[in-house]
Amino acid sequence: MSRRITPSGSMEASPELNTALRSGPFDRALQLAIQSRGLSLERIHARLTERGIPVSVASLSYWQRGLCRPERARSLRAVRVLEEILDLEPDSLVTLIGPRRPRGRWLEHVPGSLTYEDVCVVHGGLSDLLDDIDNPVDGQLETLSHHETYLVGPRREELAARSRVVFRARRAGVDRYVAIHHNEERVAPIDVTSDLCRVGRVRSDPERGLTAAELIFDHPLAQGETYVIDYAFTNPGGGPPSMQWVRGFRFPTREYLLQVRFDEQALPARCYQIWQPNIETEPTDRRELRVSNWNSVHIFDFESRAGVHGIRWEWN
Repeated sequence: MSRRITPSGSMEASPELNTALRSGPFDRALQLAIQSRGLSLERIHARLTERGIPVSVASLSYWQRGLCRPERARSLRAVRVLEEILDLEPDSLVTLIGPRRPRGRWLEHVPGSLTYEDVCVVHGGLSDLLDDIDNPVDGQLETLSHHETYLVGPRREELAARSRVVFRARRAGVDRYVAIHHNEERVAPIDVTSDLCRVGRVRSDPERGLTAAELIFDHPLAQGETYVIDYAFTNPGGGPPSMQWVRGFRFPTREYLLQVRFDEQALPARCYQIWQPNIETEPTDRRELRVSNWNSVHIFDFESRAGVHGIRWEWN
């Protein structure tokens, strides 16, 4: 893909790029514009950061591959700066994004809550899965406690993510929960199991590495009633290589315990607790974690803010 330099010194877009800028979709136009400009995503990330609008390389990659779209105000500002960096006309990319998805009604009632687009880089695909399940319970369960264990196998691969959660109903009648798993290597887990509730509809998007599973309680809850569920996403034969595990919380959570257990043949060199207030900010290393004699590390947060909490590790 190339662009011709006109006598005036400006860059002339290729016919293919011009067509994409006229009719979209946004991801195609962005991808062609990046190719035409000859900039790497790392360089674009650096130039956005220089202008005070940091966008992660992962987010840029997802945008140009159509796995999610920029919708938040900060993201739209980044797109406008992208138009300058990519030598495009003002609003040429922004107009291709389309209307923002509606926020859930419970977000207005829970202080400190976030949207899916704040905590999931592939929120567009996730919304499609949730629509397919007809998810009726968004925000109607308060998380009092979430304890989970993430297992890493002898080849540094993801084996399983297991959770036990205590909920309290914000309203009467809620009778299910939708559990979500996302793998950045785009490998969906094979099995979804639970001992304390019935697994209902399971929907996957292999292109995005997303799985959503409906977990049905044994009775509808009364307002204020608590309920305990457990569930596991597993890869019995071993999943993709793993370097972190994070949990995106859209609502504040009373307590969160994450334990990562490593096979003795695959112990990491270093582990860190990480945190992001939203996916558009770079992850922050809060502290280094010590691997115990039982080959595990953990974090425990009390009164956790909504955002992305987790652990990352380095192999060398």
